[in-house]
Amino acid sequence: MGWLLISSRVSLVSVTFLLIIFSNTVMAGGGYFSLGYGHVAKQTSGAVTAVAEDAYAGASNPGKLTAAGNQFEIGAEFFNPQRKVKRRGATGTDSIYNFSSNSRNSFFVIPEFAYSHQLNDEVAVGITAYGNGGLNSEYTETTGIPGTNANPASCGTKPGNFFAGCDEAGFDLAQLIIAPTIAWKVAPGHSIGVSPLIAIQAFESFGLNAFSVLSKYPTKFTDNGHDFALGAGIRVGWYGEINSWLSLGAAYSTKIYMQEFDDYKGLFAGGSFDIPANYSVGAAIRPNDNWIVALDIQRIEFSEVKMLGNSLLNSLTPGGPPIGSEHGSGFGWQHNQTNYRVGLTYFASKKLTLRAGYAYGKRPNDNHLSSTTFSLLTPNPIHQASVGLSWETKSGNELHVGFEHFFKDTLAGPSALFPGARESVTPYVHALHVAWTWHL
Repeated sequence: MGWLLISSRVSLVSVTFLLIIFSNTVMAGGGYFSLGYGHVAKQTSGAVTAVAEDAYAGASNPGKLTAAGNQFEIGAEFFNPQRKVKRRGATGTDSIYNFSSNSRNSFFVIPEFAYSHQLNDEVAVGITAYGNGGLNSEYTETTGIPGTNANPASCGTKPGNFFAGCDEAGFDLAQLIIAPTIAWKVAPGHSIGVSPLIAIQAFESFGLNAFSVLSKYPTKFTDNGHDFALGAGIRVGWYGEINSWLSLGAAYSTKIYMQEFDDYKGLFAGGSFDIPANYSVGAAIRPNDNWIVALDIQRIEFSEVKMLGNSLLNSLTPGGPPIGSEHGSGFGWQHNQTNYRVGLTYFASKKLTLRAGYAYGKRPNDNHLSSTTFSLLTPNPIHQASVGLSWETKSGNELHVGFEHFFKDTLAGPSALFPGARESVTPYVHALHVAWTWHL
């Protein structure tokens, strides 16, 4: 029976890996990062740096793994994003590009899993696999008028799309991170941990033909199918149980340095798309045996990644560097993002736990000329809230169900493509998270 149980779990893990790799993740809270990883984070809007209730330490704070015990969790998020883009005010012959469009893809399944094992009283090991986040949009509307694209050498006489290319326009970026973790108790109540971060990216762009003429590698810019890249980084963390009512935590993840995308090196500044460094501090307050109040502050260094931080105008300015070069155009996310999170946990009974959370993070981009146009492809809401519950079964295992809502919000600003026009993107998201935990 033991061998069968282990075998079934290995098979389940293998299937989960494949699902994560080929799932299309989408924009989320924290720029394009997910709101959180694992059922506790999903239900408390990511306020988990100092909360050690599950095995997802490798995705938030490796130091808290020593408090997780022996458990295995697998879950999936059913993600329903809505994104609408609009352009108004283009005049003259450009007026045919005044239209609105809703992103075609509005349902995604994002799986994840985590495992933790206590080797002895001082050392714990584990592994976490999760979709870090992503960018996904697909706008199908065109002008409907033949010959209105801006790159006839590539598009022929096809109608122009929202970005003056042809056919559908959009991005698809998915990021999988695998984080093996080890943590040590270095003093009573205090632990440190480390998680090597192994990343896999899948990317595709399509319909961006109008920009390819400005690229260092015009044939390595759009419509080349999916391409893959590998990368690596490291996350370290500290977790401290200060007393019976207060826990503290801190974690830091280096930039994850990625390989170049061979088929899209003409699009990405420098040819690659690194995952930005990020760090967080948190506190968990237990006023009594029934409540946990968690507070987190997270900082993500988007501006330090060239493709994110470079201004869109870099390559659009006459004589500017070509797209795909080190200083070529990027998304214009020129600000690092600080996210504030609060989470509440209420132990209603021995079997039922209720949770809720709220998160806010100011956009890394503003509504100015250098950021609005590309942000039509990469919208990100700034207010998120979540609720959820965990139910312990007769076997001692747990079922988790959570709901997340990313509030509707509009980013609007001047168009970088059509002088005098204004563009806007309005995203909002609903998400359902379901998970199961085996306590080993």
